[in-house]
Amino acid sequence: MEPRHKIPISILVCDDEAGRKLTKAVLEQAHVSNALQFVEDEEQLLDYLYQRGAYAGERGLAPRPGLILLDLDMPRPNAREALRVIKQDETLRDIPVVVLSTSRSDEDIVRRAHLGVESFITKPFTFSGLVDAMDVVGRYWLEIVELPPVVA
Repeated sequence: MEPRHKIPISILVCDDEAGRKLTKAVLEQAHVSNALQFVEDEEQLLDYLYQRGAYAGERGLAPRPGLILLDLDMPRPNAREALRVIKQDETLRDIPVVVLSTSRSDEDIVRRAHLGVESFITKPFTFSGLVDAMDVVGRYWLEIVELPPVVA
C-alpha cells in the first residue's frame, strides 16, 4: 500500500513478542509497506519516543513515528498510563495512536479516561479477520487521512 505522503511515515508497534510477530505478518499480508519499528512494552515505548535509554543518541535508532499501534492487552498493565503521557505531552500528542485490544470493555475504559486515542480496534480472533482490520487501518491512516509531516 503506497501512502500519499511525500515521505512515508513509519509505524511504531507496541506489543508483546507474540503480538509483534503477528502484527508484522498481518501488516505484510495487508500490503502495508511503511517502515515498522517495534517496542515490547510501555517503558520501551516512552524510551523510544523520548530518545532515552537504548534509544538515546543517534536519531536513526528511533525515528519519530507517524502512527503508533498500541496493544492494551500486554502483560504489563501500564499501556494506559503510557498513552496518557503521550497525549498530555505537547511534543507527542499529535502522533495518532490506534489502540488494539481483544476486549470491548477496554474501549469504554479508554473513552471514559479521555485518553485522546484516534481509533480503537477490537482485535478479531482469526488471522484473516486481523488482516482485514489492518488493511482498513492501513488504507485509512496511510492513504485517506492527511497526517501532519513528521518533524525530526
